[in-house]
Amino acid sequence: MSFDGSHSDAPRVPFATLLDGLKAAGEDTRLRLLSVLSEADLTVSDLTDIMGQSQPRISRHLKLLAEAGLVERHREASWVFYRRATEGPGSVLAARLLDLLAPGDDVLQRDRERLSDVRAARAAAAQAYFRAHADEWDRIRGLHVPEADVEAAVRDILAGQPMESLLDLGTGTGRMLEVFGPDIERGLGLDLSPDMLAIARANLERAGLRHCSVRQGDIFNLALPRESFDVVIIHQVLHFIDDGARAVREAARMVKPGGRLLVVDFAPHDLEFLREAHAHRRLGFAPETVAGWMAQAGLQPEAHKALLPDRNGEGRLIVSLWLGRDPRAVAGAQREVA
Repeated sequence: MSFDGSHSDAPRVPFATLLDGLKAAGEDTRLRLLSVLSEADLTVSDLTDIMGQSQPRISRHLKLLAEAGLVERHREASWVFYRRATEGPGSVLAARLLDLLAPGDDVLQRDRERLSDVRAARAAAAQAYFRAHADEWDRIRGLHVPEADVEAAVRDILAGQPMESLLDLGTGTGRMLEVFGPDIERGLGLDLSPDMLAIARANLERAGLRHCSVRQGDIFNLALPRESFDVVIIHQVLHFIDDGARAVREAARMVKPGGRLLVVDFAPHDLEFLREAHAHRRLGFAPETVAGWMAQAGLQPEAHKALLPDRNGEGRLIVSLWLGRDPRAVAGAQREVA
């Protein structure tokens, strides 16, 4: 803090953004909405339950907050989710306003209690879906090395370099965000399935990872700023789609200079039942195939690792990991040395 009492190192916002933001937040319901949306991604229906107000009224307040850049909205099929803004000048103002709120305030505490009820209902629905499909997932998991071994290999191959931001494409249950959440500043998971996103939200909320979020998104058309993430992960997704090269190319656009793309999938196999019963479009990938896609996308293939199934078990699937790096920062460092 400087001698005049200001936070000299704090981010600043333009005059118009500050004025519009203060107008938008300067109303009791909207300030409560901003506070509760810093805790979780919520729909209008969720917020009507929490605030005890009508849907048209909540929608109008959210519109004003979104226009001021204090909250973000994203659509999942017929649902729209809202969350406190995480990017742009409005996110800076939202964070500063929330820092000024007393966390033990009675009004905010009551909102949090009702939010807990919403979360509990979500978790129950997510677990019901998980139970209904657990047999299918368990059968596939039994064909390769344990998930714990895969996660350890993912951690190992990404070790040695700081990671502040992570994008998980085809996030499913949000497990990769759970694994790396404690070590990153910002995590985002995208998936097409609302059912899977419901599970992921419940898992992230249970883990207390407020800086990680999930939303519906198309792996072929990522509506995100390019070069936004230190690490992008495509975990067990490519075998479900027809055009893996296109997915890798789109993922590479999200990688910052010097950042990395990790692909985890199966090596080539002959288990046709996975195609018929579980919608697998591709029966695995050769090491040179994914490495070639990375090279075509402008990344430098850096490592490949194969996790072999237990010879004593019934597992027949080899899990492969491919790591590619954006070479631009490396090239810049070389020119600087020269």
